[in-house]
Order: sequence, then structure tokens, then C-alpha cells
Amino acid sequence: MTRTAERILFLDFDGVLHDENVLFHPKRGIFMNTPGRVLFEWTPILEELLAPYPEVAIVLSTSWVRVRGFSFARSRLSPMLQSRVIGATFHSRYMHPVAFGHLPRGVQVSDDMLRRGPKSWFALDDDDFGWPAWCRDNLIKTNGHMGISEPKTQYAIQEMLKRL
Repeated sequence: MTRTAERILFLDFDGVLHDENVLFHPKRGIFMNTPGRVLFEWTPILEELLAPYPEVAIVLSTSWVRVRGFSFARSRLSPMLQSRVIGATFHSRYMHPVAFGHLPRGVQVSDDMLRRGPKSWFALDDDDFGWPAWCRDNLIKTNGHMGISEPKTQYAIQEMLKRL
């Protein structure tokens, strides 16, 4: 059964909550490959932006779910953000990981949004390739190296949250 909420944030990790230069190695796991940067360094910014909006739920749209699993991906978030997570765009029981990985992120998000049927939604992602035209107004595209640390992105998030 797909969990839903009236207001949803579709959340990518890489290029949003930290620099996009993240790699996966079978022995090292997932690691930051940009000197001076750390994984999830901008999480406190998202916590602060979402704090006035407790009704906003999170759906994980990150490739981390496909690569490492939903529970692992969710566990990497702060407790405050974890409590908002209601699911992910990738579901291992129903979707083939390779086929799903070949879909543009915007299609992954729009398909999931149609399944959940929220009243309103938006997405934070550094990848705007292949987003359906009817979804583009709901996408806040981040700079892959700045993510949500960029002031103009924080402003865009604040404005989007006010409209939800």
C-alpha cells in the first residue's frame, strides 16, 4: 500500500543535501569525493525551512534507495527529517532497479506523485533532464555543488512552501 499525504516534498540527496560528487564503492560504501565537503552537510538548512510546515511529508526520490535500500537511505537523514518520510519513488517489490534507473528523475517523481495523489507537492533535485512539462513548475532545481546552501534556492523553497 502506498502511503500518502496532502503535501509532499520529493527529496533527492546528491546535489541537494550535499555536493553532487558522491561515489559508491563495494568496500567503502557511499562516500563524498569532493575535498572539504561531507555527506548531508546541508540537512540543518532543510530542517529549518520545513519547521513551520509540519504537514509536509517527504518521499525519497534519491538513487540511494535503489542502490542501498529504503531503510538505509532514510536512516542517513536526521531524526526530524526521518519522521516526515512516508516512502520512496522506487519500490523494490514492484519495480526492476535497472529499468527504473533508466527513467528520467522527473518521470520517476511524476509517476509516484500520480500514485499518491497529494493535494500539492514539489521536488528538490539537481537533475532537471526529462521532467514532464506539466511538472516543471513543481521542481526547484539546485546547483549540484551548492545544493540548498545557496540563498536563492532557500528563498525558492520558502516561497514554494508558502504556496503548498
